Amino acid sequence: MLRGAALRVTRPRVAVLNAVHAHPHADTESIIRAVRGKLPDVSHQAVYNSLHALTAAGLVRRIQPSGSVARYESRIGDNHHHVVCRSCGVIADVDCATGEAPCLTPSDDSGFSIDEAEVTYWGLCPDCSTAGKS
Repeated sequence: MLRGAALRVTRPRVAVLNAVHAHPHADTESIIRAVRGKLPDVSHQAVYNSLHALTAAGLVRRIQPSGSVARYESRIGDNHHHVVCRSCGVIADVDCATGEAPCLTPSDDSGFSIDEAEVTYWGLCPDCSTAGKS
């Protein structure tokens, strides 16, 4: 994947890419912990640099729901959306409403050529919803 995106293959980049694939919607600190499980001496800066390079190359996607830290995911290119729990902050993927990007058409595009829509649904996850009923 790295070579296909014209990126140099380095141990930190491979470890970060693997961590993002293994932990969808993980924040940077969680990714650092996962990477250090494989590369104990990797620096914070190496992980940040890798995340930046992978995001810029389109190999990972950075999302940041309102009130949350940045999170990273490996599901790219399909313009899917997210649902976020207001209580615990867990995030899940939601497929496009119409199945293709952009899956929402604005009432007025102001002359823009729209190619993506970002929607965040908010609510309570099943665990938090059940906990509130006890």
